Amino acid sequence: MSDTKKVALVTGGVGGIGTAICLRLSKEGFKVIACYYPPLASDAEIWVKEHNAAGNDIGIIAGDVTSEADSVRMIKEIESQYGLVEILVNCAGITKDRTFRKLAASDWEAVINTNLNSVFYVTRPVWGGMLDRGFGRIINISSVNGQRGQFGQTNYSAAKAGMHGFTMALAQEGAAKGVTVNTISPGYVETAMTGAMRPEVRDAIIAGVPMKRMGRPEEIAAVVAFLAAAENGYITGANIPVNGGLFMH
Repeated sequence: MSDTKKVALVTGGVGGIGTAICLRLSKEGFKVIACYYPPLASDAEIWVKEHNAAGNDIGIIAGDVTSEADSVRMIKEIESQYGLVEILVNCAGITKDRTFRKLAASDWEAVINTNLNSVFYVTRPVWGGMLDRGFGRIINISSVNGQRGQFGQTNYSAAKAGMHGFTMALAQEGAAKGVTVNTISPGYVETAMTGAMRPEVRDAIIAGVPMKRMGRPEEIAAVVAFLAAAENGYITGANIPVNGGLFMH
């Protein structure tokens, strides 16, 4: 590893959008660490071997981002092995969709913990160091459904909306110190999850998007790379939509 490379941590880094983000940041010259959910260790090992063989400077680390203690442990391990985290992409997320009448407390808590509480747990251990060094990039991957709401997703929409509230407040604390905090809100993106949808469901979704297609993970990754760049230090507190015109605000 080159000592001059900035370290970028991507939570949910082995997922569909996370993978594209890791690959793009590696291409941009960052030392990328992908965080994966500990029970998925064997899959993560296969994933990283494939991408390293292709010439990408990517490492992996297990981390339960719903746990404050494990998030702190993960950051300490990364910084002792690779260097200080200067770019953090909070991309970890799950869905447990139910109408509110059928939504169990466990489904609410799981989604809030993974999608929103994780942003606090992982950001907090790197925040002080970023302020002290006068540089840092926090990039939170939210969703169009955090902006407009979605039937059957009170848990997910609340978590994703909360992410941008976090962004706007924290951006004010970091602005004078050279640390930016921004949100990206993707619309529907071509991933394994959307690929498994029934054709009629996919067709209905695409029909509602003005661009008449789903986004590509690489299009989300391009915006992450833009926000992560050192020269883009005057953008903070923003929520950048990447949704093909599905929601215009």
